[in-house]
Amino acid sequence: MAMKRREARELAFTILYEMTFYGEKDAAILYENEMEYRSFEDDPYLRTVVLGVKENLSRIDELIEKYSNGWKVKRISRVSLAILRLCIFEMLYVEDIPYSVSINEAVELCKKYNDEKSPAFVNGILNTVADREGIK
Repeated sequence: MAMKRREARELAFTILYEMTFYGEKDAAILYENEMEYRSFEDDPYLRTVVLGVKENLSRIDELIEKYSNGWKVKRISRVSLAILRLCIFEMLYVEDIPYSVSINEAVELCKKYNDEKSPAFVNGILNTVADREGIK
């Protein structure tokens, strides 16, 4: 049975979070290992997001730094960073998801996995990216 989009997004977030610890490790290998360890079936959305974030990491991180009011990527918590990368990838490269849905889902992930200040921080960056990059 196919994963619901919300489940796949949450799983993508956790894999992207793990990727923040492995740096240059091949995303496809990490994805395959996670499928085996976590016992989930290959999901087209999930694979696209995980591999796509890695493939477009420099552009995504550039946007994060550009719109985070002086915060360097290295200073942003790994949880917030994984969520930002996921959402910005969706906004830029996944056409069937409205940007507002991506942002809302990112804020919900922040509420679940991060501290109380993160949702506002992440929401601010994502809305600025959407505004200034012509996504809205």
